[in-house]
Amino acid sequence: MSTLLPTSLVGSYAQPDWLIDRTKLRGRFPPRVRAKELWRVDPEWLEQAQDDATLLAITAQEHAGLDIITDGEMRRESYSNRFATALDGVDIDNPGTALDRSGHPNPVPRVAGKIRRKHPVEVRDVQFLRAHTTRRIKITVPGPFTMAQQAQNDYYDSEEEMALDYAAAVNEEIKDLFAAGADIVQIDEPYLQARYEKARRYGLNTLNRALAGVTGTTAVHLCFGYAAIIHERPVGYAFLTELEGSLAKQISVETAQSKLDCTVLEKLPSKTIILGVLDLSTPEVETPEVVAQRIRRALPHVPAERLVIAPDCGLKYLPRESAFGKMKAMADGAAIVRAELGA
Repeated sequence: MSTLLPTSLVGSYAQPDWLIDRTKLRGRFPPRVRAKELWRVDPEWLEQAQDDATLLAITAQEHAGLDIITDGEMRRESYSNRFATALDGVDIDNPGTALDRSGHPNPVPRVAGKIRRKHPVEVRDVQFLRAHTTRRIKITVPGPFTMAQQAQNDYYDSEEEMALDYAAAVNEEIKDLFAAGADIVQIDEPYLQARYEKARRYGLNTLNRALAGVTGTTAVHLCFGYAAIIHERPVGYAFLTELEGSLAKQISVETAQSKLDCTVLEKLPSKTIILGVLDLSTPEVETPEVVAQRIRRALPHVPAERLVIAPDCGLKYLPRESAFGKMKAMADGAAIVRAELGA
Protein backbone atom coordinates (compact mmCIF):
# COMPACT_ATOMS: atom_id res chain seq x y z
CA MET A 1 0.00 0.00 0.00
CA SER A 2 1.25 3.47 -0.83
CA THR A 3 0.14 4.96 2.51
CA LEU A 4 0.99 3.44 5.88
CA LEU A 5 -2.14 2.97 8.02
CA PRO A 6 -4.59 3.90 5.24
CA THR A 7 -8.04 4.95 6.44
CA SER A 8 -11.42 3.78 5.18
CA LEU A 9 -15.04 3.39 6.19
CA VAL A 10 -16.31 -0.12 6.79
CA GLY A 11 -19.03 0.67 4.26
CA SER A 12 -21.94 2.87 5.25
CA TYR A 13 -22.08 6.57 6.05
CA ALA A 14 -24.97 8.49 7.63
CA GLN A 15 -27.71 9.09 5.04
CA PRO A 16 -29.25 12.59 4.85
CA ASP A 17 -32.61 13.18 6.55
CA TRP A 18 -34.02 14.48 3.27
CA LEU A 19 -33.28 11.11 1.65
CA ILE A 20 -34.40 8.59 4.26
CA ASP A 21 -36.65 8.72 7.33
CA ARG A 22 -33.99 8.21 9.95
CA THR A 23 -36.51 7.97 12.79
CA LYS A 24 -38.18 5.01 11.09
CA LEU A 25 -34.75 3.58 10.27
CA ARG A 26 -33.64 3.66 13.92
CA GLY A 27 -36.96 2.35 15.18
CA ARG A 28 -36.67 -1.08 13.58
CA PHE A 29 -34.20 -3.87 12.91
CA PRO A 30 -32.24 -3.59 9.64
CA PRO A 31 -34.67 -4.61 6.90
CA ARG A 32 -34.09 -7.95 5.17
CA VAL A 33 -36.97 -7.51 2.69
CA ARG A 34 -37.60 -4.27 0.83
CA ALA A 35 -38.56 -1.27 2.99
CA LYS A 36 -39.52 1.36 0.43
CA GLU A 37 -41.46 3.28 3.08
CA LEU A 38 -38.13 4.49 4.51
CA TRP A 39 -37.40 6.73 1.49
CA ARG A 40 -38.58 10.34 1.63
CA VAL A 41 -38.17 10.90 -2.13
CA ASP A 42 -40.74 9.87 -4.74
CA PRO A 43 -39.70 6.79 -6.77
CA GLU A 44 -39.47 8.94 -9.91
CA TRP A 45 -36.63 11.00 -8.39
CA LEU A 46 -35.12 8.47 -6.00
CA GLU A 47 -32.11 7.40 -8.07
CA GLN A 48 -31.17 11.04 -8.70
CA ALA A 49 -31.48 11.79 -4.98
CA GLN A 50 -29.37 8.76 -4.10
CA ASP A 51 -26.72 9.91 -6.57
CA ASP A 52 -26.67 13.35 -4.95
CA ALA A 53 -26.38 11.81 -1.48
CA THR A 54 -23.52 9.62 -2.73
CA LEU A 55 -21.67 12.72 -3.95
CA LEU A 56 -22.08 14.25 -0.49
CA ALA A 57 -20.74 11.07 1.13
CA ILE A 58 -17.73 10.99 -1.19
CA THR A 59 -16.98 14.67 -0.50
CA ALA A 60 -17.30 14.16 3.28
CA GLN A 61 -14.84 11.25 3.21
CA GLU A 62 -12.35 13.20 1.11
CA HIS A 63 -12.64 16.29 3.35
CA ALA A 64 -12.08 14.10 6.43
CA GLY A 65 -8.89 12.82 4.81
CA LEU A 66 -9.79 9.18 4.13
CA ASP A 67 -7.55 7.26 1.77
CA ILE A 68 -10.06 4.66 0.55
CA ILE A 69 -13.55 5.88 -0.41
CA THR A 70 -16.88 4.03 -0.35
CA ASP A 71 -20.25 5.09 -1.74
CA GLY A 72 -21.54 5.32 1.84
CA GLU A 73 -24.24 2.78 0.88
CA MET A 74 -26.56 5.73 0.23
CA ARG A 75 -28.75 3.62 -2.06
CA ARG A 76 -29.41 0.91 0.52
CA GLU A 77 -32.12 0.42 3.10
CA SER A 78 -29.75 -1.98 4.83
CA TYR A 79 -26.35 -3.46 4.04
CA SER A 80 -27.90 -6.69 2.72
CA ASN A 81 -31.44 -6.33 1.44
CA ARG A 82 -30.73 -4.54 -1.84
CA PHE A 83 -28.67 -7.46 -3.12
CA ALA A 84 -30.57 -10.25 -1.35
CA THR A 85 -33.92 -9.23 -2.85
CA ALA A 86 -32.54 -8.93 -6.39
CA LEU A 87 -31.91 -12.66 -6.88
CA ASP A 88 -33.83 -15.38 -8.70
CA GLY A 89 -35.38 -17.93 -6.39
CA VAL A 90 -36.49 -15.33 -3.83
CA ASP A 91 -40.21 -14.62 -3.37
CA ILE A 92 -40.10 -11.06 -2.06
CA ASP A 93 -43.88 -10.60 -2.37
CA ASN A 94 -44.52 -13.36 0.17
CA PRO A 95 -41.76 -12.98 2.75
CA GLY A 96 -40.82 -15.54 5.34
CA THR A 97 -39.62 -15.17 8.92
CA ALA A 98 -36.27 -15.74 10.60
CA LEU A 99 -34.77 -14.81 13.95
CA ASP A 100 -32.47 -11.80 14.00
CA ARG A 101 -29.17 -11.98 15.86
CA SER A 102 -31.02 -10.46 18.84
CA GLY A 103 -33.46 -13.41 18.81
CA HIS A 104 -36.42 -11.40 17.47
CA PRO A 105 -38.43 -12.67 14.48
CA ASN A 106 -38.01 -10.51 11.38
CA PRO A 107 -39.56 -10.59 7.88
CA VAL A 108 -36.97 -12.09 5.51
CA PRO A 109 -36.72 -13.19 1.86
CA ARG A 110 -38.46 -16.53 1.32
CA VAL A 111 -36.39 -18.86 -0.84
CA ALA A 112 -38.85 -20.68 -3.11
CA GLY A 113 -36.51 -21.73 -5.93
CA LYS A 114 -32.87 -22.03 -6.89
CA ILE A 115 -30.85 -18.92 -5.94
CA ARG A 116 -29.26 -17.32 -9.01
CA ARG A 117 -28.04 -13.83 -9.83
CA LYS A 118 -30.27 -12.39 -12.55
CA HIS A 119 -28.15 -9.33 -13.33
CA PRO A 120 -25.43 -7.15 -11.79
CA VAL A 121 -26.82 -5.32 -8.76
CA GLU A 122 -24.10 -2.88 -7.68
CA VAL A 123 -22.07 -2.33 -10.86
CA ARG A 124 -23.55 1.12 -11.48
CA ASP A 125 -22.74 2.01 -7.85
CA VAL A 126 -19.06 1.26 -8.51
CA GLN A 127 -19.05 3.07 -11.84
CA PHE A 128 -20.57 6.17 -10.23
CA LEU A 129 -18.08 6.05 -7.36
CA ARG A 130 -15.13 5.54 -9.71
CA ALA A 131 -16.23 8.52 -11.83
CA HIS A 132 -16.34 10.88 -8.83
CA THR A 133 -13.13 10.26 -6.90
CA THR A 134 -9.50 9.72 -7.84
CA ARG A 135 -8.77 7.85 -4.59
CA ARG A 136 -8.93 4.10 -4.15
CA ILE A 137 -12.49 2.81 -3.82
CA LYS A 138 -14.19 0.02 -1.92
CA ILE A 139 -17.66 -1.48 -2.37
CA THR A 140 -19.42 -3.95 -0.08
CA VAL A 141 -21.65 -6.94 -0.77
CA PRO A 142 -23.61 -9.03 1.73
CA GLY A 143 -22.03 -12.38 2.48
CA PRO A 144 -23.56 -15.69 1.40
CA PHE A 145 -23.52 -17.23 4.87
CA THR A 146 -25.22 -14.16 6.34
CA MET A 147 -27.85 -14.05 3.58
CA ALA A 148 -28.63 -17.72 4.19
CA GLN A 149 -29.22 -16.91 7.87
CA GLN A 150 -31.47 -14.01 6.85
CA ALA A 151 -33.78 -16.13 4.70
CA GLN A 152 -36.55 -18.68 5.09
CA ASN A 153 -35.58 -21.85 3.21
CA ASP A 154 -38.61 -23.37 1.48
CA TYR A 155 -36.65 -25.01 -1.35
CA TYR A 156 -33.27 -26.51 -0.49
CA ASP A 157 -32.61 -29.80 1.26
CA SER A 158 -30.06 -28.11 3.49
CA GLU A 159 -29.11 -24.62 4.56
CA GLU A 160 -25.54 -25.28 3.46
CA GLU A 161 -26.67 -26.06 -0.10
CA MET A 162 -28.61 -22.79 -0.13
CA ALA A 163 -25.60 -20.85 1.21
CA LEU A 164 -23.38 -22.24 -1.56
CA ASP A 165 -25.83 -20.98 -4.21
CA TYR A 166 -25.82 -17.58 -2.52
CA ALA A 167 -22.01 -17.81 -2.71
CA ALA A 168 -22.11 -18.49 -6.46
CA ALA A 169 -24.27 -15.38 -6.94
CA VAL A 170 -21.91 -13.26 -4.81
CA ASN A 171 -18.93 -14.61 -6.75
CA GLU A 172 -20.41 -13.43 -10.07
CA GLU A 173 -21.17 -10.02 -8.56
CA ILE A 174 -17.67 -9.58 -7.13
CA LYS A 175 -16.02 -10.30 -10.46
CA ASP A 176 -18.25 -7.72 -12.15
CA LEU A 177 -17.49 -5.15 -9.42
CA PHE A 178 -13.76 -5.46 -9.98
CA ALA A 179 -14.31 -5.22 -13.74
CA ALA A 180 -16.26 -1.99 -13.12
CA GLY A 181 -13.30 -0.40 -11.33
CA ALA A 182 -13.44 -1.39 -7.66
CA ASP A 183 -10.07 -1.54 -5.89
CA ILE A 184 -11.41 -3.49 -2.91
CA VAL A 185 -14.57 -5.57 -2.56
CA GLN A 186 -15.69 -6.38 0.97
CA ILE A 187 -18.04 -9.20 1.92
CA ASP A 188 -20.12 -8.37 5.00
CA GLU A 189 -20.46 -11.53 7.11
CA PRO A 190 -21.65 -10.54 10.60
CA TYR A 191 -23.49 -13.85 11.01
CA LEU A 192 -20.22 -15.78 10.95
CA GLN A 193 -19.88 -14.36 14.47
CA ALA A 194 -23.58 -14.43 15.41
CA ARG A 195 -24.09 -18.08 14.33
CA TYR A 196 -20.57 -19.31 14.98
CA GLU A 197 -21.51 -22.99 15.49
CA LYS A 198 -22.99 -23.20 11.99
CA ALA A 199 -20.12 -21.04 10.71
CA ARG A 200 -17.62 -23.59 11.98
CA ARG A 201 -19.40 -26.29 10.01
CA TYR A 202 -19.67 -24.61 6.62
CA GLY A 203 -18.99 -20.87 6.88
CA LEU A 204 -15.42 -21.02 5.56
CA ASN A 205 -16.35 -23.28 2.65
CA THR A 206 -19.19 -20.93 1.73
CA LEU A 207 -16.98 -17.85 1.92
CA ASN A 208 -14.26 -19.44 -0.20
CA ARG A 209 -16.85 -20.39 -2.83
CA ALA A 210 -17.80 -16.70 -3.03
CA LEU A 211 -14.14 -15.75 -3.52
CA ALA A 212 -13.10 -18.54 -5.91
CA GLY A 213 -11.20 -17.24 -8.92
CA VAL A 214 -11.31 -13.62 -7.73
CA THR A 215 -8.01 -11.82 -8.28
CA GLY A 216 -8.65 -8.37 -6.77
CA THR A 217 -8.20 -7.28 -3.14
CA THR A 218 -11.02 -8.78 -1.08
CA ALA A 219 -12.07 -8.19 2.52
CA VAL A 220 -14.43 -9.83 4.99
CA HIS A 221 -16.16 -7.76 7.69
CA LEU A 222 -17.15 -9.40 10.98
CA CYS A 223 -18.94 -7.44 13.67
CA PHE A 224 -21.14 -7.80 16.72
CA GLY A 225 -24.05 -5.94 15.09
CA TYR A 226 -24.89 -2.24 14.76
CA ALA A 227 -24.17 -0.63 18.13
CA ALA A 228 -27.39 1.40 17.82
CA ILE A 229 -29.37 -1.86 17.92
CA ILE A 230 -27.19 -4.52 19.57
CA HIS A 231 -25.89 -2.89 22.75
CA GLU A 232 -24.02 -5.71 24.48
CA ARG A 233 -20.59 -6.71 23.21
CA PRO A 234 -18.81 -10.00 23.93
CA VAL A 235 -15.17 -9.69 24.94
CA GLY A 236 -13.98 -11.61 21.89
CA TYR A 237 -14.95 -13.19 18.60
CA ALA A 238 -16.33 -16.73 18.61
CA PHE A 239 -15.39 -17.04 14.92
CA LEU A 240 -12.33 -15.18 13.69
CA THR A 241 -9.08 -17.14 13.58
CA GLU A 242 -10.73 -19.60 11.18
CA LEU A 243 -10.51 -16.83 8.55
CA GLU A 244 -6.77 -17.39 8.25
CA GLY A 245 -7.89 -20.26 6.00
CA SER A 246 -10.03 -18.00 3.81
CA LEU A 247 -9.21 -16.64 0.38
CA ALA A 248 -9.89 -13.08 1.59
CA LYS A 249 -6.87 -10.80 1.77
CA GLN A 250 -8.24 -8.48 4.47
CA ILE A 251 -10.23 -9.14 7.66
CA SER A 252 -12.29 -6.33 9.22
CA VAL A 253 -12.76 -6.49 13.01
CA GLU A 254 -14.08 -4.14 15.67
CA THR A 255 -11.86 -3.33 18.65
CA ALA A 256 -13.09 0.01 20.01
CA GLN A 257 -16.41 -0.65 21.75
CA SER A 258 -15.56 -4.28 22.55
CA LYS A 259 -12.04 -3.38 23.76
CA LEU A 260 -10.89 -6.47 21.90
CA ASP A 261 -7.73 -8.17 23.11
CA CYS A 262 -5.63 -7.61 19.99
CA THR A 263 -3.43 -10.62 20.78
CA VAL A 264 -5.91 -12.70 18.75
CA LEU A 265 -4.83 -10.84 15.60
CA GLU A 266 -1.51 -12.71 15.74
CA LYS A 267 -3.47 -15.77 14.58
CA LEU A 268 -4.18 -14.09 11.22
CA PRO A 269 -0.56 -13.75 10.06
CA SER A 270 -1.25 -13.72 6.32
CA LYS A 271 -4.08 -11.15 6.45
CA THR A 272 -4.25 -7.39 6.39
CA ILE A 273 -6.35 -6.32 9.37
CA ILE A 274 -8.99 -3.62 8.92
CA LEU A 275 -8.87 -2.33 12.50
CA GLY A 276 -12.07 -0.87 13.96
CA VAL A 277 -11.10 2.10 16.13
CA LEU A 278 -14.34 4.13 16.41
CA ASP A 279 -16.91 3.30 19.10
CA LEU A 280 -20.31 3.65 17.42
CA SER A 281 -22.39 3.12 20.58
CA THR A 282 -22.20 6.85 21.29
CA PRO A 283 -22.48 9.96 19.09
CA GLU A 284 -19.64 11.50 21.11
CA VAL A 285 -16.69 12.17 18.84
CA GLU A 286 -13.38 10.64 19.92
CA THR A 287 -10.27 12.78 20.03
CA PRO A 288 -7.54 11.91 17.53
CA GLU A 289 -5.36 10.85 20.49
CA VAL A 290 -7.97 8.29 21.64
CA VAL A 291 -8.00 6.89 18.10
CA ALA A 292 -4.20 6.84 18.05
CA GLN A 293 -4.14 4.88 21.31
CA ARG A 294 -6.53 2.29 19.86
CA ILE A 295 -4.23 1.90 16.86
CA ARG A 296 -1.19 1.54 19.12
CA ARG A 297 -2.88 -1.35 20.98
CA ALA A 298 -2.72 -3.44 17.80
CA LEU A 299 0.87 -2.64 16.80
CA PRO A 300 2.55 -5.23 19.08
CA HIS A 301 0.47 -7.90 17.32
CA VAL A 302 0.17 -6.71 13.71
CA PRO A 303 2.85 -4.76 11.81
CA ALA A 304 1.69 -1.35 10.65
CA GLU A 305 2.16 -2.45 7.05
CA ARG A 306 -0.73 -4.90 7.52
CA LEU A 307 -3.21 -2.46 9.07
CA VAL A 308 -6.06 -0.44 7.59
CA ILE A 309 -7.78 1.96 9.98
CA ALA A 310 -11.60 2.02 10.03
CA PRO A 311 -14.66 2.41 12.26
CA ASP A 312 -15.92 -0.63 14.18
CA CYS A 313 -18.86 -0.96 11.78
CA GLY A 314 -20.96 1.18 9.46
CA LEU A 315 -21.77 4.81 10.38
CA LYS A 316 -25.34 4.47 9.08
CA TYR A 317 -27.15 5.06 12.38
CA LEU A 318 -25.08 8.00 13.66
CA PRO A 319 -26.14 11.65 13.34
CA ARG A 320 -24.34 13.08 10.32
CA GLU A 321 -22.32 15.59 12.35
CA SER A 322 -21.10 12.78 14.63
CA ALA A 323 -20.33 10.55 11.67
CA PHE A 324 -18.19 13.24 10.06
CA GLY A 325 -16.49 14.18 13.34
CA LYS A 326 -15.58 10.58 14.12
CA MET A 327 -14.33 10.02 10.59
CA LYS A 328 -12.11 13.13 10.81
CA ALA A 329 -10.78 12.05 14.22
CA MET A 330 -9.97 8.64 12.74
CA ALA A 331 -7.95 10.17 9.91
CA ASP A 332 -6.16 12.54 12.31
CA GLY A 333 -5.46 9.73 14.78
CA ALA A 334 -3.95 7.60 12.04
CA ALA A 335 -1.76 10.55 11.05
CA ILE A 336 -0.44 10.82 14.63
CA VAL A 337 0.66 7.17 14.63
CA ARG A 338 2.00 7.42 11.09
CA ALA A 339 4.25 10.29 12.21
CA GLU A 340 5.40 8.31 15.26
CA LEU A 341 6.40 5.47 12.95
CA GLY A 342 8.38 7.88 10.81
CA ALA A 343 6.14 7.56 7.77
